[in-house]
Amino acid sequence: MANISLDQITEPTLLLNEQIAKANIQRMAQKAQRAGVHLRPHFKTHQSWQVGEWFREVGTTAITVSSVKMAQYFARHGWQDITVAFPLNRRQLPQIQELAQQVTLGLVITSSDDVAFLREHLQTPVNIWIKADTGYGRTGIKAEDIATLDLILNELKQPSAHTFQGFLAHAGHSYKARGKEEIAAVHQQTLDKMRGLKERYLGDWPNLQLSIGDTPCCSVMEDFAGIDEIRPGNYVFYDLTQHQIGSCQLQDIAVALACPVVALHPNRNEVILYGGSVHFSKDVLPLPDGNIFGLVVPLTENGWGEPLADTAVVSLSQEHGIVRTTPALMHHFQQGGLVGVLPVHSCLTADVARSYLTLTGERLEHLSGIVL
Repeated sequence: MANISLDQITEPTLLLNEQIAKANIQRMAQKAQRAGVHLRPHFKTHQSWQVGEWFREVGTTAITVSSVKMAQYFARHGWQDITVAFPLNRRQLPQIQELAQQVTLGLVITSSDDVAFLREHLQTPVNIWIKADTGYGRTGIKAEDIATLDLILNELKQPSAHTFQGFLAHAGHSYKARGKEEIAAVHQQTLDKMRGLKERYLGDWPNLQLSIGDTPCCSVMEDFAGIDEIRPGNYVFYDLTQHQIGSCQLQDIAVALACPVVALHPNRNEVILYGGSVHFSKDVLPLPDGNIFGLVVPLTENGWGEPLADTAVVSLSQEHGIVRTTPALMHHFQQGGLVGVLPVHSCLTADVARSYLTLTGERLEHLSGIVL
């Protein structure tokens, strides 16, 4: 198939390098196989049924999503084993009931009351995971809070249509790590706390499973002893945040936002792009010289090159992106031209993009662009 024609791009467009994404998918699948853990990738990063097919090529049969809506979307595209790794939203009970009749559905609970609610109001069987907080502090039951965990597990012993699967954790504090040593510390903390839970409760629950998932730890670490399942997601595309953390190399980033150049201001070494917060999100990457919102890369018919030195998106408004560069590099920008921007957070950039344009010119469907 012919390479992408840059002439067809008239507005901010998310470019996807299929070769890089597939290599990222393959690498994580091989790691899971080496470690002897089940890989249940999180699909919230790409949210595309076509990208999902690339995971099938490496043997993926079960997935993670972050919403009931996302679960519905992927169920319609043939995925039969789906965990919604988000606290139970009781207001979506009808949709949950419908999903549970179609697929093997996993739900995350954070209280004994959640267990009672599901037992009383949801007749179709689902798998129940207790959300364990191993240090992130966002939600879930702290692994040290044995009293609360005992209450939940006692509630789970009541006769029910549902199956208790085990403990599920997301070590999101790994995103604050910088370098392998700090990532390893977060990972070891997670392993210790999750293994402790399994040791405490395995006698009563001999089939108890442990599920963890964050891209930094899953990308960098090799020891998953005692863990049954990993659920990384961002690794399919990676981004500048993951590069700063140490999860990937720049060449592993599989997406770039192509942005038209709409104004030049050489007197202040700035370039205005059509590409603002509604296209990137407002996530920032803190650097010693200040926050940036993306790195600029030259686009070619085959993809993109290395980031331009001393050049970055330094400010975003709704539709505008301001690039600051150097006099020597202003020649890379022509009014009416295009440049690429590597995103700070590919999950949010992809979420607002609504579709992808691959380097072969194929446009891929995206959940955000589908009316449900």
